Amino acid sequence: MIKELLNETTIEVNFKATSWESAVRESGELLKKAGKVNSLYIDEMVKGVKELGPYIVISKNIAMPHARPEEGSNGIGVSLITLKTPINFGNKENDPIRIIISIVAIDQETHIKMMEQLMNMMERKDFYSSIINSNSKEEVINFIKQC
Repeated sequence: MIKELLNETTIEVNFKATSWESAVRESGELLKKAGKVNSLYIDEMVKGVKELGPYIVISKNIAMPHARPEEGSNGIGVSLITLKTPINFGNKENDPIRIIISIVAIDQETHIKMMEQLMNMMERKDFYSSIINSNSKEEVINFIKQC
């Protein structure tokens, strides 16, 4: 599922984010361009961080913004952004962040399946270095196809 969802439309490399919010919004815009979410979903991703703190920072250098399916989901989707300059999200243990992987699901079952697949991919020892050192969408796609 993840290999099909990450493509030219849903990947951006070396995005110049000015803040954690601009990074989260851009990741949501990729999902919106792919027809997977509407503007409400993007706003809810940002609102979640503002209200709950940097809970979306899931590991060193990686954040995973998301919202609830009823908050603007139009389907199942994933976007991936690498940041040109790392951004702090307020998580002392795992900041700064270089990779943003946003997800949208239609229900709990698809959410869990997507998370399993993403975690399997991220557990690869070469995941972080391969994604960060990619200079094009094609390089990211080629790496993901190997996972």
